[in-house]
Amino acid sequence: MAAMLAPRKLAAELVGTFTLIFAGCGSVLLFTGNDRVTLVGVALAHGLAIAVMISALGAVSGGHFNPAVTIGMWVTRRIETLQGIGYIVAQLAGATLAASALTLLFPEGLRSAATLGTPALGAGIDFARGVGIEAILTFFLVIVIFGTAVDPRGPRIGGLAIGLTITMDIFAGGTLTGAAMNPARAFGPALLSGEWADHLVYWIGPIVGAVVAALLYHYVFIEEDVLAEA
Repeated sequence: MAAMLAPRKLAAELVGTFTLIFAGCGSVLLFTGNDRVTLVGVALAHGLAIAVMISALGAVSGGHFNPAVTIGMWVTRRIETLQGIGYIVAQLAGATLAASALTLLFPEGLRSAATLGTPALGAGIDFARGVGIEAILTFFLVIVIFGTAVDPRGPRIGGLAIGLTITMDIFAGGTLTGAAMNPARAFGPALLSGEWADHLVYWIGPIVGAVVAALLYHYVFIEEDVLAEA
């Protein structure tokens, strides 16, 4: 039990998630109102944050930084239940601390203009469409995680491919749902800003997408001999 709840792993998950939310939501605050610069800057900030943190801390905790990713690992039996719960608590704590830091350090005008970077549904996107978009975007993310970080046959390129997938997803869906792909990415800013509209979209969609991708890769894409060795 002590090994499953190793403090260093929980600390790594907290720090990695903190970085994602601080850099990602901070970019939303800075770029709000800058028209075309907005999506590019936000996409790169999120993608780079994940790329560098997975490269830095992936060897410590696996670099989930996302409750949906942790659940995908859990349903394929790559993480024990107690450890998975610990990871999710650490991720939510990291997101909350990052949102708190933004609240304390960034000017009030920037915070209120973007509701602290809380993701929101765009024009013409209802709850069901939002869930579907978040599920598909997270599906892409988790497939890449399994292909480059889980499958022993995959290329070991640090967090680059995973960070690029997040950047791609924000380009594709950022103006529609915010392209959170991560319940913690929605939770921290929502908690500090009080903006809870359609919040369940950012839990249901990412978890569904992550579970489908994880099961597909585990049972279809990984060859039996590789799975046995793992």
